[in-house]
Amino acid sequence: MVAIFMKTLCRFAALASVAAMAPAQTAPSRPAASPALSAAKAQSPAAIYGPLFQAVQQGHVFADGKTFVDAVPKRAAAAIMADYARARPAGPALKAFVLANFVVPGENDRGSGDVRSHVRALWPQLVRQPVAPVAGSSALPLPAPYVVPGGRFREIYYWDSYFTMLGLKVDGQQPLVESMLDDFTSLIERYGHIPNGTRTYYLSRSQPPYYALMLDLSTNTDPAVAKRRLAALRAEHAFWMKGGTCLDGKPACLRVVRMPDGSVLNRYYDDRDTPRDESYAEDVETAARAAPRAAADTQRNLRAGAESGWDFSSRWLRDPRSLATIHTTDIVPVDLNSLIWAMERRIAARCQTAGDTPCVTEFTTLATKRKTAIDRYLWQATTARYADWDLSSRMPTTSINAAMLHPLFVGLASSAQAKAVAATVRNSLVAEGGLRTTTLNTGQQWDEPNGWAPLQWVAIAGLERNGEPALAKDIARRWLGTVGAAYADTGKMLEKYNIEQRIPGGGGEYPVQDGFGWTNGVTSAIVDRFPDLARPSTSVRR
Repeated sequence: MVAIFMKTLCRFAALASVAAMAPAQTAPSRPAASPALSAAKAQSPAAIYGPLFQAVQQGHVFADGKTFVDAVPKRAAAAIMADYARARPAGPALKAFVLANFVVPGENDRGSGDVRSHVRALWPQLVRQPVAPVAGSSALPLPAPYVVPGGRFREIYYWDSYFTMLGLKVDGQQPLVESMLDDFTSLIERYGHIPNGTRTYYLSRSQPPYYALMLDLSTNTDPAVAKRRLAALRAEHAFWMKGGTCLDGKPACLRVVRMPDGSVLNRYYDDRDTPRDESYAEDVETAARAAPRAAADTQRNLRAGAESGWDFSSRWLRDPRSLATIHTTDIVPVDLNSLIWAMERRIAARCQTAGDTPCVTEFTTLATKRKTAIDRYLWQATTARYADWDLSSRMPTTSINAAMLHPLFVGLASSAQAKAVAATVRNSLVAEGGLRTTTLNTGQQWDEPNGWAPLQWVAIAGLERNGEPALAKDIARRWLGTVGAAYADTGKMLEKYNIEQRIPGGGGEYPVQDGFGWTNGVTSAIVDRFPDLARPSTSVRR
């Protein structure tokens, strides 16, 4: 079954329909300037629909809290709210009111057909053309075609897209890679950062900063494009470092933290401390369970967990069994700081090409200082791992998790550090069906038994880069076996997998999603790197 899946996958490169959807590779254009595009003026559904929004979300009118906030109004928001104020529908009448006044994404979004046709249709189904958002909807505009993850994720997402782009590149879809880079550059120019996703309710946070690594995938040599992208990359760095201006003796401000020796590192954060629009009822309930802790504190930390991309995980919890104990903003994460180090190194290199010597000096120094701080606080020689640092306890956390491979992935680890991490990975994180996310089974989706495509790729690429090709290939083989087995059973490419049993993953705030951008991308990239793993003669351990 796995062999059949792999044969089908290898046909992705021949999908003429995808190629037809990809734009020609041209210099990206700037979107027209408009005050309505500013973060300050882009209102979220909670702000626009107020009491209607609260009634729908807290009444669980839709099983997924993200459904209503992605709906598109059929008429002016003011007219909808005036009718709602007069009628005050409840129960079934409330859902009928919403369906009458909004185009609601839902049950007919899934693909159909047999396994073969479903797989062939995946990439074209995930491509979206730029459209002007309808007034009153939560969508943010983009200037160029892009690929979405799939399922409930109907918009472009930040860190997802890097792993999707890996697959697009090896499948011959370079024009789509370039157009997505155009989109992300445009987002930084308009909002000062790349939001979690292209919805108004995501503007207060970002995600793991992969833009610098996305630029490595480009083949565009236009000097004007290079200049624009460098400016965007420096603007993104400024977003992450903005808190450095307001530390004033405090241990942390915004996304910046000061370590005990005065060095500076970063954390995940969110500019808002209210319930997330897309998980409103869930956040209200979690904050209630956390009482007497201030609701705003709980909600800020839930939002920061969402910025991490690991929403949610025992990495962020004081009590691994209780989401109400989340304290993401106390954690100095090794993955985030590795990615910012990679960003600083790439800014310095691009400034070198541009002939900007002061910039080269500035960012080379920043990268050197960051590596020193990572080695001092996040590297744990006695336990042979990289660890997150807890600001509240002033100690490394005890969580053993896949984030420790990021220093290997970006080239920050020494050979001795990489060898030690590889040993820990063998002993603690390699499962029957791939790389474990953590070693704790808590019911949170970014914990055991779930495995995730991006973490597999970070491990595979990082280990191979650091002299551990056999372990890298072993993880790749195990992961492809899981994806293949689940595909044979379900006919779907999934967001996450149970890598202990090689079945669809579980946990979290929503059902497992199919589509799926980063699984498609990583699987294509793995097969491109290890083509023998796709051969029918290759046995996959079950």
